[in-house]
Amino acid sequence: MDIVFIHDLQIETVIGIYDWERKIRQVISLDIEMATDIGKAAKTDKIEDALSYKDVAKRLIEFVEQSEYELVEALAEEVCNIIRSEFAVPWVKLTLHKPGAVRGSKSVGVIIERGEKPA
Repeated sequence: MDIVFIHDLQIETVIGIYDWERKIRQVISLDIEMATDIGKAAKTDKIEDALSYKDVAKRLIEFVEQSEYELVEALAEEVCNIIRSEFAVPWVKLTLHKPGAVRGSKSVGVIIERGEKPA
C-alpha cells in the first residue's frame, strides 16, 4: 500500500457549539493520509495517473470554507466521505485539529480512519 498525504492543510470555517463561535471564522487544520497505488504514476510520470493532492486540497478547501458544522466529528466524517467517494480512495486517515479550542493546549480534535486499509 502506498500513501499520498497532505499535512497541515489550514482552512477557515465556522465551527463550534457556542454562540460566539457561530459568528466568527476559525482555522482548522487537516492531516490526511490516503491509500493509493502509485505504481502507474511512477511508471508514466503523468499526473493523470496519480492521486492529485492538489485536487484533493482544492476540493476540501472549497467544502470546508462553506461549511458550518457544530462538531469537529461531523466535519471530519464528511471530509472523509468526500475523499473516498470523489477520489476513489479505499482508505483514509484524517486528523482534524482545532487549534486554540482549549486553553493551555496547542490543538484538540479527532483522528478517524474510514474504509479498508489495503495490505
